Order: sequence, then structure tokens, then C-alpha cells
Amino acid sequence: MTHSAISYENKLILAPMVRVGSTPMRLMSLKYGADLVYSPEIVDKRLIRATRIVNELLGTVDFVDSIDRSLTLRIHHSEKDRLVVQMGTANPELAVQAALKVAGDCAAIDVNCGCPKRFSVISNMGAALLTQPELLCSILTNLVQNVPLPITCKIRWVHMMLRTPEETIELAKRLEATGIKALALHCRTKKMTEKDKGQWSIFKPVREALSIPLIANGDCFKADDVDKLKRLTGVSSVMVARGAQKNISIFRGPGNQLDPWDVMVDYCKTAIELDMPFHNAKYTLLTMWSNVRKSRGESPQRISRTRSMRQVW
Repeated sequence: MTHSAISYENKLILAPMVRVGSTPMRLMSLKYGADLVYSPEIVDKRLIRATRIVNELLGTVDFVDSIDRSLTLRIHHSEKDRLVVQMGTANPELAVQAALKVAGDCAAIDVNCGCPKRFSVISNMGAALLTQPELLCSILTNLVQNVPLPITCKIRWVHMMLRTPEETIELAKRLEATGIKALALHCRTKKMTEKDKGQWSIFKPVREALSIPLIANGDCFKADDVDKLKRLTGVSSVMVARGAQKNISIFRGPGNQLDPWDVMVDYCKTAIELDMPFHNAKYTLLTMWSNVRKSRGESPQRISRTRSMRQVW
């Protein structure tokens, strides 16, 4: 298939985050300096059954669930050439159907092979695919051969004892052979939680074993961490999750991050302009609140008690 000219070298990227990585977060990340942004993981069947609607008022393309009419994905015209849609899938045929549904409205497709959450694993998706390399490679090969966009995937460190990188390198090489354009690697295993320190030592040996770009993900909480990770591992592209969740202006670089309160105000404006569902915007604002609480002594009840964006504002 003919692929667009997206590059994964030397990129600063917003990681896929369920609920948090909706349109306002992505647009603000791009405004503050991110090169690429990932959508939250969307299950293949949900994408397939969505209805594509051009929203001329907002300048977006909306994918609306055909069953409950909820918003599955909202893509703004300004992010189209820098948006990677991430999907959850365990089926090569459904993966292609879902990818083709959004192929005209994004820059690339990513397969989630690293989420350890129960809702993914019990459906044989996410981190469950790490123990089924044949199925995973079949999914990726089918996407590469049938979807006219670059295909990538995101995995975790697959060695449970964290002693050697050999298992991760072996899997990474198999995935590279499917024709994917880049590989994102989170530096924790499926068994580790966010409280466990990420193991940056995995990045260098995996990067050296691949010819495609490796995107490093894990434990970048401030702009200085991004530069430190690059310096220590030689990886040129870094994906940021919780650091952006707490303060999106991490993408502005060291010494240029904005006050968390100002970022939250900017987020509110953006969410209102994009007419985002209130429950989604409220959830994201609450995840940002820890930084605001530290800097201003504000109570989270100021947000948690609200019932509309007007009340938040």
C-alpha cells in the first residue's frame, strides 16, 4: 500500500491515554510543541459501527456510535496530518475494517499491544497480545498490506524479571518484520504499576537492534526528563503520558512550562470551543488538579461538584 510521508524520527509525542487524550488535549499538545498526538485506544468494533459525520460548525469530523449516539472520536481539521489513531483489537480482519473507517481523517494507525488494564486483557487485546506474537504479527501484517497509512504498535517490556532485554528484542524484531514504520516501547512490564519505577535501561538495546525508529515511553514527568532520557538512551523520539496529563505545556521544553492553573484555564476554553462532552472534560481537569493544588492550595471539590462547563468556568 502507498503510505503518507509521516516521520517518527526525532519526535515529541502525546501518548495514547484513555479518556484524557481527547481532542482538547491533543490540540493543546500540538499548540505547545508536540510533533504527533495519539488518540485514546478505541476498540475496533466501536470504530466499525461508528457513523462518520462532518461537523462544519466545529471544523471537525465526528465518529458517533450508531447504537447509543455517544461521541467515539472527534478529529479537528488542524490535527489530521499529525494524528495517530490507536485501536484495540484481537482480530486481523476487524483491525483492517476499523482502520479503513478512519484512514481518510488521520495520519497513521497504531495497535495497542501494551495496555495491562483488565478491560483490554480479558478481550485478548492490549498486553494480552504480548504472549501471542503470531496473532499480533498477523494483525500488523494485515494492516500494513491493506491500509494506506503507516502502521505502528506500542508494547511493554515483555521480560517479567527485568533481568535481560532479549525477549523484548526478539519480539521487536518480529514486529519490525511485519512492515510497521515505528515501534513505541513502554519501560514497564504488564505486572508493574504506575508506582513502580520505569526501567529506561530497556531502550538502548532495543533501539540498537532495530532499523525502524523506537519511541521511548515512561517516566517523563517534566520537560527536563525528556532531554535526560534522550541523552541516556540515544532514542530520538519520546512519548509523554502522565507528564502531559499533569501539565500539557511540558511540550514547550525545559524552562518554558506554564503555570498549571493557566493550562487548566486554556483547557477549559478549548473544551468549550470544541463542545466536548462534559464528563470527559471534567475527568481530564481532575487529573490535572494535583499540580494546581500544589501551586495554589485549591480544593478538588471546586471541580468535582460541578455539573457543566459553565459551572467550571
